[in-house]
Amino acid sequence: MTAPIEMTAITISAFGGPEVLQPVTQPVPVPGPGEVLIRVAAAGLNAPDLGQRRGTYNPPRDASPLPGLEVGGEIAALGPGVTGFAPGDPVVALTHGGGYAEYVAVAAGQVLPLPANWSMLAGAALPETFFTIQQTLIMRAGLDPGMHVLVHGGAGGIGGAAIQIARLHGAIPIAVVSDPVKAAYARSLGAAETIDRTREDFVARTLSLTGGRGADRIVDIVGGDALDRNLRAAARFGHIVVVSTQAGPRAEINASLILMKQLTLSGSTLRPQTRETKAAIAASLLASVWPALKDGRIVRPRIRALPLVEAARGHVELERSDNYGKLILVTDWGATLRGTASDRDNPIESV
Repeated sequence: MTAPIEMTAITISAFGGPEVLQPVTQPVPVPGPGEVLIRVAAAGLNAPDLGQRRGTYNPPRDASPLPGLEVGGEIAALGPGVTGFAPGDPVVALTHGGGYAEYVAVAAGQVLPLPANWSMLAGAALPETFFTIQQTLIMRAGLDPGMHVLVHGGAGGIGGAAIQIARLHGAIPIAVVSDPVKAAYARSLGAAETIDRTREDFVARTLSLTGGRGADRIVDIVGGDALDRNLRAAARFGHIVVVSTQAGPRAEINASLILMKQLTLSGSTLRPQTRETKAAIAASLLASVWPALKDGRIVRPRIRALPLVEAARGHVELERSDNYGKLILVTDWGATLRGTASDRDNPIESV
């Protein structure tokens, strides 16, 4: 197909609340060297989108100013030098911004084939969270069978990906959640145990569940004062990966615990990584995670959908304390694809 000249996209009219997300008409991007143009069926919503909207997480200079870091769709056109894809191929992609739109140009190395038995809409819920966990928990921290992995935010997008990837590698995921509904959801993804942080001390409970050893790996999306408690919950030679600081960027810690336990503390944000780094993560996912998506060892998360033009309402939902699973924005074209065979056993919910 030939891409149109114009498209609907969501812009951030000013920093502020969800109401600053406005649908506009913009030119369809032209893929540059090494890029592909994707016709978007759906775009995933993620915490960094909230920060970009608020003005607390600014995109890199070379990134699209439009929000949206992951999409599912099909190849519409190839930029110069791109091989391995053809127009019409169903794909998912980690974008450099610009996902809240009907078309987006993406570096080809950040594009993966749509997993077998997944719809393009469901696929939009994969890239940002799975790239993040593959890079931090697998490629950086390393994971061996039998390790205990403490996962904060176990019912969210990042947490759900961490639970499933940990389980895939033979580790034992322990999910920290905030209510019984989220606990049940985390267990449905493969959490061996859950800890309700509103009722239990997660440090004491982690030590109890691990026979006093602590967690070998900790996935921290919280930051703030949770960081010091993570040091206490970690096992000797443990590795804490910080992927977000939702409770705040500052913390007072007992640094002697890092020395005595010989801990590793690492942090990473995905968006500023180079194309080469993101392509390496994509290759790692294709080799180890994509087969598990095909055969069902990794299951689809709970997905709720809104129309693209209702992005503001999507952000309201994303900020709700009772939100869990993943949210996606569906384009008009994507809406025609709902109810396909791959979605019938686990329907995408409407918000």
